[in-house]
Amino acid sequence: MLPALTLVPTPIGNLEDITLRAIRILGEVDTVLCEDTRTSGRLLQHLGLKKPLLPYHLHNEHQQVARLLERMGRGETFALVSDAGTPGISDPGFLLVRECLAAGLLVECLPGATALVPALLKSGFGAERFVFEGFLPTKKGRQTRLAALAREPRTLIFYESPHRIVKTLGQLAEVLGPERPASISRELTKLFEETVTGTLASLGADFAARPAIKGEIVLVVAGDPTPPPKPARRSRPDDDETEADEATETDEATADFDSDDVIV
Repeated sequence: MLPALTLVPTPIGNLEDITLRAIRILGEVDTVLCEDTRTSGRLLQHLGLKKPLLPYHLHNEHQQVARLLERMGRGETFALVSDAGTPGISDPGFLLVRECLAAGLLVECLPGATALVPALLKSGFGAERFVFEGFLPTKKGRQTRLAALAREPRTLIFYESPHRIVKTLGQLAEVLGPERPASISRELTKLFEETVTGTLASLGADFAARPAIKGEIVLVVAGDPTPPPKPARRSRPDDDETEADEATETDEATADFDSDDVIV
């Protein structure tokens, strides 16, 4: 039996990246929830599938959730897809998943395409520990977020749009330092895929000189290599008393010691 809701990753560029299981689920559910019915319609047509498509995006998700829960309660099954990648990662999905779980409905998420992992691995930076920041705030809270990342030792991953990438590189260079290693992956899995690695300063100069920048961008920045300062040892209130007692005991032992007692 299918879960009430299945999150189905879709290709971020190359249509061959969809999984066999994703194709099966899309063919079995009653309805496909999607950001843009035109984009998802073309994908289903490519896969030879015909399914009802229902818009579910940032601007209507709060209105849709109650209706969807009611339909799921009657036994209908849904697949949630985004225009590209895994739904719920910098795309709508969190709210619906949370409400489904609260209502006791079964939710499944398939593994699949996402832009952050290929960009991280192609950067050549440490992948053992990393932080995914998604899109930085465009206005309110942006500088606060950047300042909080200044001493982050883990590799940083950001999503960014083409028209903001130069500004973001400049701001990161101011906060993290212009020589901090960084990598930009653009148009991942597509014909004109590109990954450029350098420093925040060199990447900023590179992309600022380009007449046009196209495609969604993943920016990977190396973590702060400076080891964190060791915390200062804080003495406890009874430490001074203990040291004083030890000093007193030593003085008493010295006073009791008689040179005549020495055995030669």
